[in-house]
Amino acid sequence: MKVTVIGTGYVGLVGGAGFAETGNDVICADIDETKIARLEAGEIPIFEPGLEPLVKSNVKAGRLRFTTDVPESVRSSDIVFIAVGTPPGEDGSADLQHVLAVARTIGESMNGEKIVATKSTVPVGTAGKVKAAIQAETDHVVHVCSNPEFLKEGAAVEDFMKPDRVVLGVDSEYAGKILSDLHAPFVRTGNAILVMDIAAAEITKYASNAMLATRISFMNSIAQLCEATGADVDMVRQGLATDRRIGASFLFPGVGYGGSCFPKDVKALVRTMHELRADASILEAVESVNEKQKRVLVERILHRFGEDLSGRTFAVWGLAFKPNTDDMREAPSLVTISALLERGATVAAHDPVAMDEARHHLGDRITYAESNYAALEGADALLIHTEWLPYRRPDFPRMKELMNIPLILDGRNIYRPERMAEHGFEYYSIGRSPVIPARG
Repeated sequence: MKVTVIGTGYVGLVGGAGFAETGNDVICADIDETKIARLEAGEIPIFEPGLEPLVKSNVKAGRLRFTTDVPESVRSSDIVFIAVGTPPGEDGSADLQHVLAVARTIGESMNGEKIVATKSTVPVGTAGKVKAAIQAETDHVVHVCSNPEFLKEGAAVEDFMKPDRVVLGVDSEYAGKILSDLHAPFVRTGNAILVMDIAAAEITKYASNAMLATRISFMNSIAQLCEATGADVDMVRQGLATDRRIGASFLFPGVGYGGSCFPKDVKALVRTMHELRADASILEAVESVNEKQKRVLVERILHRFGEDLSGRTFAVWGLAFKPNTDDMREAPSLVTISALLERGATVAAHDPVAMDEARHHLGDRITYAESNYAALEGADALLIHTEWLPYRRPDFPRMKELMNIPLILDGRNIYRPERMAEHGFEYYSIGRSPVIPARG
């Protein structure tokens, strides 16, 4: 099939490369000339495991190409995916200006019957707006559908190539058949292609992310109860996870969720529910818990050292909002670091892949350490924000020698308290009793 994907971010680039991998002729189009130039030069503008070889192999095979000529890419294809950003507006609603601008361009460029599917995360009712924008510019037949993505950053390629399910919201039997055929190679093991009405597909995307965000905030609330009672949240988590009705995913307590999806999608869903007079109180609580949880390490630092942190040095391990990505959008580390700097502290940070991205957010206000150990030199405490594998089995004696105070605040529970006690660290984690060595 001849496919165009408009937008070359996480969704568009992974999707375009994935469709090319199954033998389709794919054009990835974007108005960002710098990004397209980098892609044509063989540079991948985002960090995503497995994406670079997938893109390069399909470019070499002639199945994947890049362009800034969006109108020509529309004319050259039978199926067009919209995969541009939907950033949050000031009121939390999804900003559809980029989606609708693309829709108008598609309408102006139509040269025959086409299927247009939104992959961007959009509120329910958006497909109707997209169709109206296209039809205002053309008399050609257009089938506007919803094909939401469910990609996890850090595992996006695997998720695209082997999806749990494919969701297709369609406006015709014809569009349903074509899009089902396009996605059939990805579900050969029997996972479902769910063909449904468009509104249901649009809601499914938001509902899925909101449910996962709810599980995270729920566990962070339970972690507070565990700390208040002396219970171990890891034991509670296992007790929940082994219940087949609940399962193990997204039950790890921590310093809150971040990234490009959960924060904005929960906000957008709350806004939509308010507009339609649906009860959004559960999701409002999810948001509230998450905002408070992002400050949990800061609150513990202030309890330990007081409000004035002048002359104090803090090490931060992990800047990205999760492992295996360089994405720092809504990252809890930004909340912590900003609060420390505001109180006069010095911060040295390390992340295996997100250092360059961090510079866009933090500039030269912090020190970017060459290694995780270099960040510890003279530190009054270590704050762990991202559970990268290299941080899981460090040289604890070396860490203790480097630090001014052997104090660790573990926002991801990557160490066992008893092991920290053996090494003589003062250790605080999420939902577990602290380790406080006797001071002599």
